[in-house]
Amino acid sequence: MSIRTPLDEQTLAVDEELAQLSETFRFLLDLTPVDAADRRRAWLDGDHAEPDFSYRPLSTDPDVALATLEHIELDRVQDPTVRQLLANKHRELRLQAEMLRARNSADFLPLSVELYGGVTQELRELAKQVLEAVPADAAPAPAVDAHAFHELAQAEIAWYRAQDPDVVMHAEVREDVNGVMVSGDTLLIGADSKVQSTRANALLQHEIGTHLVTQVNGGAQQVRCLGTGLAGYDETQEGLAVMGEIACGELTATRLRQLAGRVLTVDAMVNGAGFFDCWQQLVSRGFKRGSAFTTVMRIHRSGGFTKDACYLRGLVDLLGHLRDGGRLDLFYLGKFALADLPLVEQLDADGRLAPARIQPHYLADPQAVDRLARAAVEPLSSSVAHPTQEGAAPPDPEANDL
Repeated sequence: MSIRTPLDEQTLAVDEELAQLSETFRFLLDLTPVDAADRRRAWLDGDHAEPDFSYRPLSTDPDVALATLEHIELDRVQDPTVRQLLANKHRELRLQAEMLRARNSADFLPLSVELYGGVTQELRELAKQVLEAVPADAAPAPAVDAHAFHELAQAEIAWYRAQDPDVVMHAEVREDVNGVMVSGDTLLIGADSKVQSTRANALLQHEIGTHLVTQVNGGAQQVRCLGTGLAGYDETQEGLAVMGEIACGELTATRLRQLAGRVLTVDAMVNGAGFFDCWQQLVSRGFKRGSAFTTVMRIHRSGGFTKDACYLRGLVDLLGHLRDGGRLDLFYLGKFALADLPLVEQLDADGRLAPARIQPHYLADPQAVDRLARAAVEPLSSSVAHPTQEGAAPPDPEANDL
């Protein structure tokens, strides 16, 4: 089934310019330390000096990106719905370029708060409630290493290629990556990463089943920015990805506590807490020393990165959307914010959107919809899975699953 109503050439040209510029950014990679694993080992060995992280050279010259944005003529966009979406994307790219330029400076944190927001009192109280209601796992599961997880990812990608042989997805193990993340059409796995076995499938559904699926489906849209990501998409994407973990029945207590811990760490960092104080706060709340370091690193990196508060916030907002009778199917067509759903619904009503090429693997589970429906009306702590560990190998207490 093809797009019923094509957009005009001028609108498509502006969209293409913004999408191409967006693809030149390695935003998360450029903001992530290349030596986090070394600093983590030193920290766990007792060196609690403020970590001095090292970063890769910027992939994009921020000044060139800002100059390029100045020459993109948004008034050429004739469709009013698309014009609003692309104007918001233009502003977001400007903020991202300014953040890259301000990396490791005092100007970085205010820009991050402007882009991702901070922590409201309501979200802070919810995070505290989660940590009080959900006890830490007494016996963490054994961990799989980066290469074993890579094999699982390759098998998951093969499942999608069986649905559509032309799907472009990749997975690779990288020495210069910390944890697990998606960049473009590739799942990047840090060489030192360890993922608890009870989290492995959930992490695949999070990264591949949401981030790569929406990248594939969004890339098939005539509005190409739906593939690279419209403005503010991170919060909704991360919320949708965590919903994938709930849908497959594998949101663990450790994972939910991690999301709550990120919120409290962002809140503490924004209010002036240093690296050690943020780390000590998590350890005092029952977090493992190594995973606490990784959480604090993610939030203190580059001068103060507040994005990690959006996982829990995005999840809560999407569960509220479901509770109010909202639908999820349009969210699989590309990367956009919940706030922009009315605009995307308008595009759909106008015949501007193509159907999804692929659907998340977890939706093949007949219980997935029921799990999400229950999560929408029950306390968040009720969504936690309780896997058994019969016959399991000794756990790795410091698995640094992201």
